[in-house]
Amino acid sequence: METAEKFKEINKTSKDIGKKVSDYRNNAFSKAPLLFVLLSSFGLVATFYGFEKVIDQIPFFNNHPTMILFTGIILLITTGSLFKKLN
Repeated sequence: METAEKFKEINKTSKDIGKKVSDYRNNAFSKAPLLFVLLSSFGLVATFYGFEKVIDQIPFFNNHPTMILFTGIILLITTGSLFKKLN
């Protein structure tokens, strides 16, 4: 089997699996939308809280909170520029 044929088969298989997972997720979401919203909200808040706790453990950032702001702005600008270049 050629490499191109293998990639086509893998791509088809991944699309089939993605469709089945998507159908299951959409069906579960339609049955319990509030549960999904609560779980998603908890995941987002837990992630931000975890970042906060990690940053608190870095002595430089703990002693210079304005550097957190500048670092965050620089990261947003850098990732935004990268995203524009990729599109």
